[in-house]
Amino acid sequence: MKMKLAIGADHAGYDYKEQLKKYLLEKDFEIADKGTFSVDSVDYPDFAHPVANALFNKEADTGILICGSANGVAITANRHHGIRAAICWTNEVAELARKHNDANIICIPSRFVSFELAKSMTDFFIKTAFEKGRHERRVEKIDI
Repeated sequence: MKMKLAIGADHAGYDYKEQLKKYLLEKDFEIADKGTFSVDSVDYPDFAHPVANALFNKEADTGILICGSANGVAITANRHHGIRAAICWTNEVAELARKHNDANIICIPSRFVSFELAKSMTDFFIKTAFEKGRHERRVEKIDI
């Protein structure tokens, strides 16, 4: 069965979203594109909420959010119960977000990383499993 990914971006992340979407479709992932659909100025919560909702409603297995700094989309997504959105800027951070924090949305700062790094971080994020063990206890303490 294909892994389902929900992806969203604001205007600052639009180009990376389109490139990542093409790359991931070539790798045979199922993609739910939650917008934006142009470089016109938009509000990042309008795209972060639908990605988080897709995971919450089990319509997607993993999420990808992209904006200029990744802060806005991460803050917005993390308001949702059960969502752990992690801002990533290196492959190691992306891998550890999954291994240690069971992050389910990668947030990419398009103004601070190259597209090649964004692609590589996404690969690390998707292929890495949660380690559980001592980390599971910590993750269970996140929700309030």
